[in-house]
Amino acid sequence: MRRLAILFTIFGAALGLSAAGTDSLASAFSGPLRWRVGVEASGGFVPRTNSYLKGNNPVDKTISSVFAGSLRADFNFNPDSRWGRLYDGVYQGVGVDLRTFFVGDLLGTPGSVYVYQGAPFLHFSDRLSLGYEWKFGAAFGWKHYDENDYTDNTVVSTSVTAHMALGLKLHYRLSSSWLMSFGAEVTHFSNGNTSWPNGGVNTVTASVGLVYVIDPYRRTPSPLSSELAAEADRPSWFYDIVAFGAWRKRAVDINDTPELCPGKFAVAGLQFAPMRRFNRWFAAGAALDMQWDESAGIEPYWVDGTFDENIKFYRPPFGKQINVGLSAHAELTMPIFSVNAGLGYDFINPQGNKRFYQSLTLKTFITKRLFINVGYRLSRFKDPQNLMLGLGVRL
Repeated sequence: MRRLAILFTIFGAALGLSAAGTDSLASAFSGPLRWRVGVEASGGFVPRTNSYLKGNNPVDKTISSVFAGSLRADFNFNPDSRWGRLYDGVYQGVGVDLRTFFVGDLLGTPGSVYVYQGAPFLHFSDRLSLGYEWKFGAAFGWKHYDENDYTDNTVVSTSVTAHMALGLKLHYRLSSSWLMSFGAEVTHFSNGNTSWPNGGVNTVTASVGLVYVIDPYRRTPSPLSSELAAEADRPSWFYDIVAFGAWRKRAVDINDTPELCPGKFAVAGLQFAPMRRFNRWFAAGAALDMQWDESAGIEPYWVDGTFDENIKFYRPPFGKQINVGLSAHAELTMPIFSVNAGLGYDFINPQGNKRFYQSLTLKTFITKRLFINVGYRLSRFKDPQNLMLGLGVRL
């Protein structure tokens, strides 16, 4: 899972490259940015989604509570720039946190490093607004499953997992330099099926935060002109081509008995997605998805008499390990980042694979057209299939 940490480092570099690259007007970074530094505390509950969390663990204790403290730094764009005017109030940055589940001997005390972005979508007054916020990063320091310690930890099998979160934030401006925030957030920790067991951990929390604003402008931003808004909201088409790869684990049924295949299997894919941009915030469209999975369709090729760590399979023909599907997508299009959600159906798929699939992807733009793609594909909205780590180009 060290590769997840390396991938997250690329995200930090991408922020800098995006700043040095082209925004739509190349002026968002031409003047001072409005920086914000803050702290946040959050607490809530852990849905008990598997037996280990319900108390089937070495200390017979349910895992139902979580508390975390965070340190964050983010920025708003130059308010006189194109991005600053079109996306008033949008902020993006980097945060670190540390959390406890009050059972350190079972799950440890993991800490996270993450990128995040948020924006207001409802203004109640000049001081009070409601917005969304997402986070994506890596969580380190889990006490995880070890085949030699017999703890039956079905939740986490690696010391590093992905950290994904989505929430609502209520922001209240105390003064020109201070903000308070109150939030509600759903968070998911998982290794993306790169190692088993992978039950994952989910949390539902409420938060309170205090932010100090370093504002070099200290004035009301210039109003958005109707001409600029009309240009940005003019419908148009774009075309995303993404190449990705990953590694995964696979379990199979042999004589009606589940068997975990030793080792890890390669995954490679290609996606072509024509998308219609309806305005500056939203796009939707379809995609042709093609994916090869080294572990797909292997059950009929089982070598009779092999089991457990010595289970073996003949290599299936390449064509029997190909998925080809069509999917519908909706995308939140913001500066630097876009968040894409998809629902798809494989009309060609290997034996034993689920045809109905879902995906969630974060696109981090290195330049105006080139982006890093970090995605997660699953079935039945809960069964992990594989990560989608790669590069994309927007035409």
